[in-house]
Amino acid sequence: MRIRVVSSKDEISELSPNERIVHLAFRPSNVDFLDLMRSCPRLRAVQVPPSYHKTMSKAIKLFLDMQGIDLLEGDVWGHRKDIDEYYVVDEEAIEEIGTLIKQGESIEDASAAIQRRTRLAPDLIKYIAKSKLTA
Repeated sequence: MRIRVVSSKDEISELSPNERIVHLAFRPSNVDFLDLMRSCPRLRAVQVPPSYHKTMSKAIKLFLDMQGIDLLEGDVWGHRKDIDEYYVVDEEAIEEIGTLIKQGESIEDASAAIQRRTRLAPDLIKYIAKSKLTA
């Protein structure tokens, strides 16, 4: 799973329309979210750092929810944008999440177990688990 890391609002217009998960590494405004949805019509999830998540307006959270876009809180640890514009979630971690869910673990328990072994954000783990359940 690849997460496109966006460092500034200027990059939004340059995004591929096929992007499905985007991490915003800057403090986005409501207009930035609208531009993001316009640039990426297939968008399924947006991840923002915890400090930015707390200051987001209720209106944009509700709007994202109405559009079927999941808002995830978390960071992409150890990622260097100058090397690669995508943060890649290890396929092994995704399979492990799927295995735990199939074995009957709750999403909360699976999230806690995976988070101890990886540096993935809890919301991202829950998003992956939810997508594994519906797949």
